[in-house]
Amino acid sequence: QVQLAESGGGLVQPGGSLRLSCVASGREITSYTMGWVRQAPGQEREVIARIHRLGIFTYYADSVKGRFTISRDNAKSTVYLQMNSLKLEDTAVYYCAASSGGVVEAVGATKYDYWGQGTQVTVSS
Repeated sequence: QVQLAESGGGLVQPGGSLRLSCVASGREITSYTMGWVRQAPGQEREVIARIHRLGIFTYYADSVKGRFTISRDNAKSTVYLQMNSLKLEDTAVYYCAASSGGVVEAVGATKYDYWGQGTQVTVSS
């Protein structure tokens, strides 16, 4: 199994940027499709970005497409989420998650096997 630890959350103004990091330990990170999942108060978890085991393919939810970028450095066992042009509605707890399935199948939160503890992102003026 793999353990995940996120960092980089915080308070940012609308239009600002943040970069989240997720460091993995335990099993080799190349065994997993990696995703970023967010959950706003009163809402279900939403998979907003996911990346192929080797970083070949990336997929984004329409809500973040063109603003967020997922990447991974397998040598550092780290996954990143660069968030630009942040909006008020991006406020949520952001989780790093690992899926044993393929990147095409890992669309929903239930497809992920391992989760980090989450990091709060608050967009506010």
